[in-house]
Amino acid sequence: TGGGGGGGGTDPSGKVDNPYVGAKVYVNPEWSAKAAAETGGSRISNQPTGVWLDRIAAIAGTGGSMGLRAHLDAALAQKGTGEEVVQLVIYDLPGRDCAALASNGELGPTEIDKYKTQFIDPIAAILADSKYASLRIVTTIEIDSLPNLVTNTGSRATATAACDTMLANGNYVKGVGYALNKLGAIPNVYNYIDAGHHGWLGWDDNFAPSAQLFYQAANAEGATVADVHGFITNTANYSALKENNFTINDTVNGTSVRQSKWVDWNRYVDELSYAQAFRTQLVSVGFNSGIGMLIDTSRNGWGGTARPAGPGATTSVDTYVDGGRYDRRIHIGNWCNQSGAGLGERPKAAPAAGIDAYVWMKPPGESDGSSSAIANDEGKGFDRMCDPTYTGNARNGNSMSGALPNAPLSGHWFSAQFQQLMQNAYPAL
Repeated sequence: TGGGGGGGGTDPSGKVDNPYVGAKVYVNPEWSAKAAAETGGSRISNQPTGVWLDRIAAIAGTGGSMGLRAHLDAALAQKGTGEEVVQLVIYDLPGRDCAALASNGELGPTEIDKYKTQFIDPIAAILADSKYASLRIVTTIEIDSLPNLVTNTGSRATATAACDTMLANGNYVKGVGYALNKLGAIPNVYNYIDAGHHGWLGWDDNFAPSAQLFYQAANAEGATVADVHGFITNTANYSALKENNFTINDTVNGTSVRQSKWVDWNRYVDELSYAQAFRTQLVSVGFNSGIGMLIDTSRNGWGGTARPAGPGATTSVDTYVDGGRYDRRIHIGNWCNQSGAGLGERPKAAPAAGIDAYVWMKPPGESDGSSSAIANDEGKGFDRMCDPTYTGNARNGNSMSGALPNAPLSGHWFSAQFQQLMQNAYPAL
């Protein structure tokens, strides 16, 4: 995987080096139907997307929706005689996503035992069924939680009480370790830990500490680094894959790009450079040298009429960066239903060195959170970051949220966003 190339090799567990090479990837019929029902949606409705297991009830299926077994059965049918990858998002930690209300979960901060016995154990039991042994099952392990323990705790301006609680009780680390151990024991399961994105962990004071924290989690609750096949970046986020109009090493009138308001001393300007560098960092702290990275390119295309054709003016470092950057967010900390975003690279195996695949782990068209408070039985709160009128907080530089209006609850279908994602796709549809 280090080379991002061939998937022929196998390790002692029988796992292939890169599960995506030579394999089809599961098309979720529920997402596909929603996409196909949209005007123009049939252009992408055959693309593979992640299946989100974001609460205990999702394992069996809720409200007539498909449960885990139904998805795996459908994957077997799609597989035919070839290889087939199924992409699952494992996402129900106690005190989940401690810095964001829109994605709060059903389990309280102390409910680690419930997480183990009612969430991970039942998932593991289904995945271990010999009926599904021929599938390559890729699991995205607990997005958005571990990085919060580094960036949103302690004396930092971005700290939240909820994140301090999860750091103190250790249940994020225990939960991830338990999930890695139980799921990693299944020969055809490939665990990829969520590794944030460059606009979160790309700063020096976050980069190395996050790698150390991931290593700690990968050795908790009986897990070892052998249970970690790789990492995924940019899950459900909008960070550009590759900024071609400026590099981190550029200077304008003697001022580094790192000093621009947009980059703000980050070491990285895009996801590909971050994912490749973070992979090297992870290996250096003790992860296997063969780990591969996934990058979620579902919504980071930033095409359409606003896409710059070339570098910005060299009047100042800010005109240079802001005039040339593809990522049109107001601030890189903005994460909810971003206005102007477009579909990114189509899912693809082994696209670059160290990268196992570009994936659409977040299904395009599914909301990140509601733009106003909506009563629900899914444990989802209202996060002002999803409110287009919100003027921000320390985590987004006290900037406007950049969120689209009239958004439904997270995970619910957001037609207006889906249409904009197609309109601004890059590469164009």
